[in-house]
Amino acid sequence: MGTKKTPGFLTEGNILISRTDSIGDVVLTLPLAGYLKTRFPGTRIIFLGRSYTEPVIKACKYVDEFINRDEFIALDEASKVDRFVMLKADCVVHVFPDKEIARLCKKAGIPFRIGTSHRWYHWMYCNHLPSFSRRRSEKHEAVLNFCLLEPLTGVMYPTDEELFQYTGLSHVQPLPARIKQLLNPVRFSLILHPKSKGSSREWDQEKYLALMHLLPAEDFSFFITGTKEDGEQISTLLTHLPVNAADLTGKLNLVDLLALIQASDGIVASSTGPLHLGAALGKVAVGLYPPIKPMHPGRWRPIGPRATTFSAEKNCNRCREGSKCLCMDEIDPARVAEYLLEACVQKKKNNCAEAFQSPIC
Repeated sequence: MGTKKTPGFLTEGNILISRTDSIGDVVLTLPLAGYLKTRFPGTRIIFLGRSYTEPVIKACKYVDEFINRDEFIALDEASKVDRFVMLKADCVVHVFPDKEIARLCKKAGIPFRIGTSHRWYHWMYCNHLPSFSRRRSEKHEAVLNFCLLEPLTGVMYPTDEELFQYTGLSHVQPLPARIKQLLNPVRFSLILHPKSKGSSREWDQEKYLALMHLLPAEDFSFFITGTKEDGEQISTLLTHLPVNAADLTGKLNLVDLLALIQASDGIVASSTGPLHLGAALGKVAVGLYPPIKPMHPGRWRPIGPRATTFSAEKNCNRCREGSKCLCMDEIDPARVAEYLLEACVQKKKNNCAEAFQSPIC
């Protein structure tokens, strides 16, 4: 790890992190906030995000203030500039390139403006331009985010353990009673999140059904999550659910989903936001991935002490453009079930250690 003389505002200043895209990307950006807050405790961290990612950002203990881009961008020009000026930001880190936000940050006079050199408009609006390629890199997405801190702290490539420690999702709201009553503390509570809104390759519905039937009903409870539209797309799965499964599609907002993940034991999903949330919350997070760059686990695996991935063991570009991914079909539900059975056994052992007089022992 290289070091350099750090700017004076890191002792006691305001840093704006801009990440205005999806949930999974936000989760993998939160370690920037955690690293800066841990290394420079006097720094105030402001996070600019979208409305639908607000609950995730506010659940991070390292973020001091959230700015909603969707509300902010609706203001008139003068009000937008004034809003940025009022933040008194000493630095902005454009993790997700956003031309309008970059323009306004310069107009508001934020002195230290960081953006990748691979966006032409950053040459107009930023004055620190780290040069690296996400598309060609072998590094994980969360590690690549740290390349943007090079003008502040030098080159820093954190380990998975460090990334997890810096995520800081400790301000999760309690689970609503209507959902909490569905959880059985004796069973392994497993969330299945089959859809990804097209952001990743997905397992077929039949694979999820096969997985549920491979796991003993007396040991597992299943919760199918997703939007109402997701539920309509997995009607085959939902009409054949076993008795130990609950359909929660369209019934949870993001605050509720966060709480459910926190209260559950694990999650199975493709590379999508809920999977990354599960990993960041320390749950058993099983990611299903294609072996296709840049969608492969090396770039987008979930970060957490109990996270793992399953992928076809080959290099493949055959189904890069198609809607049907044959590589995902090669992920055997039996392999996933075996892994989850081991996790269930470990839960029982932990329960016995905590309450050695339990009948389970």
